[in-house]
Order: sequence, then C-alpha cells, then structure tokens
Amino acid sequence: MMERIAITGAAGLIGTVLSQRLGERYELRTLDRARRSGLLRRREDTRRIALTQTAFSGCQTVIDLAADGSSDISWSAVTEGNIPATLGTFEGARRAGVRRVIFASSNHVTGLYERDEPYASICAGRYEGLDPAAIPKISSEFPIRPDGPYAVGKAASEAAGRWYAEEHGLSVICLRIGTVYRDDRPKSQRGFATLLTHDDLLRLIHACIEAPLEVGFGVLYGVSANTWRYWDIEEGRRLVGYEPLDDAEQWRQA
Repeated sequence: MMERIAITGAAGLIGTVLSQRLGERYELRTLDRARRSGLLRRREDTRRIALTQTAFSGCQTVIDLAADGSSDISWSAVTEGNIPATLGTFEGARRAGVRRVIFASSNHVTGLYERDEPYASICAGRYEGLDPAAIPKISSEFPIRPDGPYAVGKAASEAAGRWYAEEHGLSVICLRIGTVYRDDRPKSQRGFATLLTHDDLLRLIHACIEAPLEVGFGVLYGVSANTWRYWDIEEGRRLVGYEPLDDAEQWRQA
C-alpha cells in the first residue's frame, strides 16, 4: 500500500511542484484555501483544527506549506494567518495520528546574517578575494536572526514544532527552504547562492519522508549544491541523507 501524504498549501509554487511529482510514489491528499483549475484539491483552512484533523485522517506524513509566502508581509498577516495555520496543522496532525510533519520554514529565519561579510558580498555577486570552500556555513546551530515579521513567524513555528515533537512524540522536520523559482533557474546574484532546484527539492522531500521516525526533530537548510551557497547541508546529510546534485553555476553563462 502506498504511503498517504497530505500537502497543505498545495496551490502555491512549491505545493504545485510536489503535487505534480510526488504522486508516482505516494498517495496524495492535497489541501489549500484557494481553488485552481486543473488540480484535484480539497479546499481547507488549517486554522480550523477539527476539519484539519479529518483531512489528515489516514495520512502518515503531512507536508505543511500553508502560509502567505511573501517575506514582507505585515505582523497582522503573520499573527492572524501564518502562525495559526501552522499551529492548526501541528494540532490536527497530532489528533489524527500523523507520524511526521515536514514544515516549510524559511531561510529568512537567519536572514540578517546577509548584512554581514562575506554573505553580503556573495549576495551581491562580489566574489573577488573570496574562496567558496572557506565560507563559514550558516547552520541550525547559529542563533536565529529573522529579517522581518514573516521570518519571526517561521521561527516561532519551528519552536512550536519542537514542542510537539518533545511533548507529543510527533516527528517534525523544519526545512529552511532556499529560493525556488517557477522556471527553475536563478534570477538574481543572490539566487546563485540560494537556489533550490525542483529536482533537489524532490530529493529533500523524499529524504524527509523516508527518514526513520527516530528523527524526532530537526532543522535543515533546503538548498542545492551551489558553489557559492552559505548555508550548511551537513545536518541534512546526517539526519535524513539529503544529497543535492544541482549547482546554480550551470546557469551562470546560460
């Protein structure tokens, strides 16, 4: 029997990629507040916990993408929308007996490090005098430095995930996702460091789904094997066996 996976926020860019490509291996239940033609999806608001519990019934894993993904959203959008939607997902998953939630956090949780060197120069494409192999990689061990209300909300949701993992035994893997483009190629100098290709996104999600339940909680960076990346992927390798294969440099001269 195929494992049943629920995807919240399935109408967004990442949700669409996953909905189109995970179905070969898993039975999918796709949820979103929005309707969009061409996709089979339940219309669901995860802030409604009782209905979310029902929607998750029989699912082994939930991939939680339900949020306003704009990094410049207001405090009210975070406190009235994003955080309640994530808490509804965690609680609905707990009540439904889901084994694991894969939570789409954000690289913006540590976004203010990009004001510092060498990260500021890398984001601007100023590479002179820099050795990509010597860049100190930002890991989940670094103190958080959120760069706005959106990022604060994601950091709070990571903390909630840890509580659900330790208090209720729900396996929670938080992914600080890099930059995913609709046409799957970098569009800025920063993007050459932060790109997460669609193929590597699938590799990351597969790894998180298949990881043993002994992985009770983790915070991982979702980024491709870019030459100029400044986020650490060793934790992903160690915890779930994530091995990205793509490098944004292939588009440097394209």
